[in-house]
Amino acid sequence: MEGEFSTVSTPELVSEITTLAGHLNAANARFLALIAELDRRRGWAEWGVKSCTHWLNWKCGIGLGAAREKVRVARALEQLPRLAAAMSEGRVSYFKAREITRVADAANEDYLLNIALCGTASQVEETVRGYRRALDAEELTREATQQRDQNLWFHTESDGSLVIRGRVPAEVGALFKRALEAALDSLPIPENVPAGTFSESEDLHRSRKRRVEALAVLAESFLAGGPKDLLGADRQQIVVHVDVETLRHSHAGRCELEQGPAIAAETARRLACDCSVVRIVEGPKGEPLDVGRKTRSIPPGIRRALNARDKGCRFPGCCFKRYVDGHHVKHWANGGETNLGNLVTLCRFHHRLVHDGQVVIQTLDDGAFRFVKPSGESFDSPAATSCDWAAVVATHESADIHITPSTAVTHWTGEALDLTLAVGSLMHRRRIEENVPAGMSLNCPSRLASTPPA
Repeated sequence: MEGEFSTVSTPELVSEITTLAGHLNAANARFLALIAELDRRRGWAEWGVKSCTHWLNWKCGIGLGAAREKVRVARALEQLPRLAAAMSEGRVSYFKAREITRVADAANEDYLLNIALCGTASQVEETVRGYRRALDAEELTREATQQRDQNLWFHTESDGSLVIRGRVPAEVGALFKRALEAALDSLPIPENVPAGTFSESEDLHRSRKRRVEALAVLAESFLAGGPKDLLGADRQQIVVHVDVETLRHSHAGRCELEQGPAIAAETARRLACDCSVVRIVEGPKGEPLDVGRKTRSIPPGIRRALNARDKGCRFPGCCFKRYVDGHHVKHWANGGETNLGNLVTLCRFHHRLVHDGQVVIQTLDDGAFRFVKPSGESFDSPAATSCDWAAVVATHESADIHITPSTAVTHWTGEALDLTLAVGSLMHRRRIEENVPAGMSLNCPSRLASTPPA
């Protein structure tokens, strides 16, 4: 087949491919370093997105999963200077760096880098997979130990008090602590006790006594209500009481959670965009005179049409399809109509940005929506620009990064990978690192891979 490279010999083709691979490695190293800096500055937040991952997905056309890995590797390389340097010199590919950063630390960085330089991509992947399996085995051992040693027992002392002792798995312990803290919050707080009344030891004793009271609340609650799980939409319902004028114009007035603190008027407006509404007419002393029926701010039929049209959050670059709200561009409390022309679907994050004033939604003549910053600058993605691959090579040469056809080529001579030795050496280094004080050098002999040629 005739083409641009039809006259290029195979050795020349191979030479150019491996050379360009080295340049791509170096370019990827800089790309990741820039991503790490952008993430550290939170520069992506200026575009109204949730994370650096979402920014890469939108602005650079990288899938969310791949973008998430780019950010992870970029931040990991900051703690692995030798690996980052080898990549910036074009000697280590992104794939190898991605695998190594899953398990690398200061103790094993040199060892893993040696495998990357002297082994194939498959061998690096196999080594990392084997090491992770060994780590998982240790974790499973811990889990098995927790399950094996769990117990709960009690006995009655001579004075009639009950002594309780136990050992429970981590997740059971977390659930118990959470329930105990909730029970503590339900206990009345002693009144008229000036600060500093009790010493530190007395405060500790009082805190422990309140835990006993909280334990009694837990027992009573279970006996009264029986076993229940943590599901149930009604028990997760949030009730907000807000005056009409406060909701309409953000004037001072009642705006509070039921049996809870006051909230910002704009928070109530955001919650009211897509909720159930009960109209209550109150008398001059606040007594209810008339209670209307519960209605939806967005009727079910319009909701179905809105979901069919938007299919998720409409903010540019956002791909959330679940946990979304219907937003009134002109709020219904201010006379905005509840129809498709005045409704747009937003995820909870971008819905909050809109009501916080960080994003403005404009309705265009054709019915489309435009998202802009308060300054008027559009969030729309600019057109992609073309790039000459030769410019990458020139940039590296000007930076004194000299890449040859052999730079990116693996220094592998065909020997088999001793996976048992590789994983064993990594585990050995890890155990030494856990027991040796910081600052002491780790000298673990290795015969897995030979030192790469200079």
